[in-house]
Amino acid sequence: MTDTITMAHGAGGKQTSELIHGIFEKHLGNEYFTADDAAVLPPVCGRLAMTTDGFIVSPQFFPGGNIGKLSICGTVNDLSCMGARPLYMTCAFVIEEGFRIDELDQIAAAMAKTADEAGVRLVAGDTKVAGKGQCGGVFITTTGIGEIMESVRMSGACARPGDAVIVTGDIGRHGTAILLARDDYGIEAEVTSDCAPLWKPVEAVLSSGLRPHVIRDATRGGVGTVLYEIAAESGVGIRLETEKIPVQPAVRGVTGMLGLEPLYLACEGRLVIVCPQEETGRLLEILHGQTCTEGAAVIGCITAENKGRVVMTTQIGAQTLLPEPGNELLPRIC
Repeated sequence: MTDTITMAHGAGGKQTSELIHGIFEKHLGNEYFTADDAAVLPPVCGRLAMTTDGFIVSPQFFPGGNIGKLSICGTVNDLSCMGARPLYMTCAFVIEEGFRIDELDQIAAAMAKTADEAGVRLVAGDTKVAGKGQCGGVFITTTGIGEIMESVRMSGACARPGDAVIVTGDIGRHGTAILLARDDYGIEAEVTSDCAPLWKPVEAVLSSGLRPHVIRDATRGGVGTVLYEIAAESGVGIRLETEKIPVQPAVRGVTGMLGLEPLYLACEGRLVIVCPQEETGRLLEILHGQTCTEGAAVIGCITAENKGRVVMTTQIGAQTLLPEPGNELLPRIC
């Protein structure tokens, strides 16, 4: 096998076969992984959730992960937010001519490791090669199917006045890590992406009998965008307590220098959970005992006032409106 991707790797012949078997099947193979035109899977009894997502992050390797890990986390977390146990995934690669084979191997290895952590199987895929300059290294599209746990029904339209708003850890780390990895501003700071699969903490919450009204992952647009989406879908207001929003000091320092709002920076391992007030204590207890959600905190509540708006209460008790999300602050972060 050559050191870099050539157009022949996408032609369907010997080189394509070498790529599939030498990289993808080596890392991602399992009992359902197929070389046929479609994977044949066992039946599922319950309701299904299905999602698809594209990943074009730049740079493709960043502190805390790479585009391969990100592609699994993004799809697993979308299913998890619907209360669905991730079962199967497919993936499609568009790889630029000249992309290094060893880097592709690292990406596939990260996908395999993350999929194993989440308990999901990759069962089918596709590979295309784009000419030099036609895409930025490698793009990945994934589709996932999961089985929704019994009696679980969650939606962004289910938030109710009086509910608590919880975030499962410090915010804005992924967006900040990507910004620093691009080295456009000459800023040095130790920030690692929060990229992680979150099915296990969601499963722990739902298996306990708790029934949150909403679970959303705060990816593109960050926590602020998610909150505005929930406020609009549910026809409610949201009040946040500024001092309770967890932000890593390094993230606060970088965003402060650049005039960015951490609430609008992407997370790839954080959930926004809206739940009844009476469930808050038990829910936090469960989250604090799980990997990647140890820093979960209540940051606000749902209100009947200010419908469709997110209001911030400052440390001195003043209230200010969180600006509605506008243009993308950091393009290509997921």
